[in-house]
Formats: sequence, C-alpha cells, structure tokens
Amino acid sequence: MKKGTTAAQPPFRVTRARAAACQSSLGSELPKELVQTRAMNNNHKRSVQDENNNNASVMGGAQNKRRAVLKDVSNICCDNSFKNCIVPTKIPKKTSMLAKRNAVNISKVKTQPVSSQNKNATVEHVMDLENTKRPQKAPERERYLNTGQIDTRVVSQLQSFSKKGKSKIHEKLMSASKPDVIDIDSDQKDPQICSLYAGEIYSNLRVAELMHRPHFNFMETIQRDVTQSMRGVLVDWLVEVSVEYKLELDTLYLTVYLIDLFLSQHYIERQRLQLLGITCMLIASKYEELCAPALEEFCFITDNTYTKSEVVTMESEVLNNLNFQLAAPTTLTFLRRFIRAANASHQILGLEFEFLANYLAELTLIDYNFLVFLPSTIAASVVFLATWMLDQSHHPWNDTLEHYTSYKAMDLKNTVLALHGLHLNDSSSPLTVIRSKYKQEKFKCVASLPSRELPESYFNKPQGISC
Repeated sequence: MKKGTTAAQPPFRVTRARAAACQSSLGSELPKELVQTRAMNNNHKRSVQDENNNNASVMGGAQNKRRAVLKDVSNICCDNSFKNCIVPTKIPKKTSMLAKRNAVNISKVKTQPVSSQNKNATVEHVMDLENTKRPQKAPERERYLNTGQIDTRVVSQLQSFSKKGKSKIHEKLMSASKPDVIDIDSDQKDPQICSLYAGEIYSNLRVAELMHRPHFNFMETIQRDVTQSMRGVLVDWLVEVSVEYKLELDTLYLTVYLIDLFLSQHYIERQRLQLLGITCMLIASKYEELCAPALEEFCFITDNTYTKSEVVTMESEVLNNLNFQLAAPTTLTFLRRFIRAANASHQILGLEFEFLANYLAELTLIDYNFLVFLPSTIAASVVFLATWMLDQSHHPWNDTLEHYTSYKAMDLKNTVLALHGLHLNDSSSPLTVIRSKYKQEKFKCVASLPSRELPESYFNKPQGISC
C-alpha cells in the first residue's frame, strides 16, 4: 500500500472478483471492512431499505431476517357492495343435511375401512329396504329406474367417453350413415347449432336422461295427500303462468321436471303443492330466462297466499334436496333436434308441424302416466304422430329419423298409441289452458286439427321407405 492510504479506503475499486481473490490468497487475514463491503455489494439488487436492514443485521450479529407475511385473502363481500346478497355470517350456520351426511361418510371411511364382503352386505340391505317401500317393478323398468344401476353405468360412461367408455347409443349415432340418411349437421355456418359436436352432445344427453329421472310411481309409493289430478291442475295452471309472463318453453319443461323430481323423493301436503309449483318455476326462471320474474310476482299470482319468506325457504329446501343439480334433458331438448331431422326428410313439413309437435309435447306434461317413458322416447313419438297427422300419404318414419332418434317405428308403438289417446281425449278434458293456447292464430290453430285413427301397421318394419 502507498503512504497515506488506510485499510478502510483501498487505492483500487473493490470488486467481487478482487475480493474473492484476496480472500483466497490472504485467507482469514482479509480486512474486516472488505468483508462488510462485499456483503453490501452482493445485495445490490435489493432496495435501500433491505440494504439498511442487512447492514443492521451484519453489524448487530444477533437479529434474524424475516420474510414479509402475506395478508389473508377472503372472498367475502364488502359491506358496501352486494347488500341484497345473503349475509356471509349466516352461511356456515345453515349446513345442509347432505353436507352432514357426506362428512359422516368421509369420517367412517377414514376410521373404518369397509371390506368387500361388508360392502356387498350393505348394498343388499339397502336393496331390501327399497323393495319394502316400493312394489315390484317389471324387469325392463327396473333396469332404467334402479338408481344404483343407472348411476354406476352412467358415471363409467361419462368418465371415459373414448374407446371403451363410449355407449352403444353414441356408437349408433356416430356410425356410418346410410345412403338414404340426410345429414342435418352439414351446415356449419351457424355456431349456435354446434354441428361439429351435435352427435356427441346428444349421445351424452341420452345417457343423462337415464341418470336424472323422476320415479314413475311416486304417487303410489311416496305421496299420500297429493293425487294425479292435483298434479295435472297445477301443471295446467303453470302453463297459464308461463304464457302470462311470456316465459320460454324450456322454463316450463324444467319447472315440471323439478316438481316431479321433488315429489318422487319427498312427501308434501296438498296445501304446499302450489308453493312447490311457483318455487320450481322461480328456480327454472333463474336458470333459463334472461330476465326472470321477481319474487314478488310469484307471490302475487297466488293472490299472496304465500309470503316471500315461505317461497325463499321452499327454494332452499328444493335446491338442497336436489343437490343443486338443475341441468337435465327434457322432452323439449330432444324435440328440437328431431324436428330438424323431420323437416330435412319431409319437404312438406314447416312451421305448422313445429307448432303441432309442441302442442302434443305439452299435453304430456299434464298426464302423470307419461313419466314411465323417457323424454327422448316421448319426443320421437311426438314427431311420429305429428308427421302422420299432417301427411298421411307417406309413412311417418324413415331412415333419417331412425338414425337421429335411434328408435325404430316398432320401438315407439306404446308411446305413440298413448299419445294418440291423450290427443283424442283432450277435447273432453277439463284442463283447457294448453288447448286454448294452441287454438290461437299465431300457432296456426293446431289444436283444432282432427285426429284420425292410427293404423297399427305403421309400427311394423317399413319396406322400401325412402326419404
């Protein structure tokens, strides 16, 4: 070192390389000031506040560095926003029974592993309880209405939709088309039609209609105070409400579906049947409508028989019992696609055919006996009967309809005959709302069309039918 220089001020600029070289050559003889300077230079990317803290920690030698702790993040609404929402503090108190049951089941699984033998015994015990509550069903109905079998098959198909998981319905719909089958999914210009995925969408819906389905005999097994005629009067009144408030047809069909699904699982008194009806329509309106009617409107249409608090309580009960699963295919879901296939294969059909099909489909909402049929079966039968009523010069069924519905004419015989009898008796029925609705000019007066005798020879295998 030159004279006049000190250890604290070296004659050259101390860099990391020179400090490392000095440390390797001098070892422990490196001045303490250089060690401090190098420690400060190593933290050149930090802020001034961090450097001061580091210097304090180096000089102090007893304080440890602490990382800043993030504050807790919550999605609870602020006090000044969403004032009309449910109070967040009340949410944990109202724990649903389903959540409690799930918590108990999870704890049992963790503490008490269930063997395969005990599991089979539990399933047999549950099946014995079900058999004691309900009368014996026909084998073909048992295959569709047994909840355990449906859930197991449907879940396996939905989880693996490729290769082994594809259902027979999907394979039938996506198979190679026959020469006489008209492709209704060739138009790919309209994105709302979903032409590229329509086949897979409707094959999934065919599986979902088996899983989400009310029981066909809940009036005999569960309900003791409500009758079939009461249900018919309620649905007929709800059709009038939907017309009054100009609701979508999807809202009406979903409303009836929610009513039947709730009645097939829970007992209800007749005094609360109308409350259940307006509550299910309120839920369906929130699900389907762009601008759903207000809660006060549904109380008003019952002449204020029920208060807003009663409707809200019933809404919570319905949603919790249905586990908030509202998406389910209805007759209208399949009817739109089947009408499209019928219009493509029958050139004479048009707007009148669509109105007639909607009229026949809405008649099935009132009749409790049609719960035994699948929604897709009802939709195909509606197209069959409506086609025959407008055009008796050709067979109402063809290869195109058979391809897109996956039903042959002989498969629809029982449903079409039941639908035909319902249409014949509609003129003498005391429930006149649907008939009055479709007698209007804007619906082409399709309710006034005559209904002739339907020959059963149509349900034999057609020979040489072309599109």
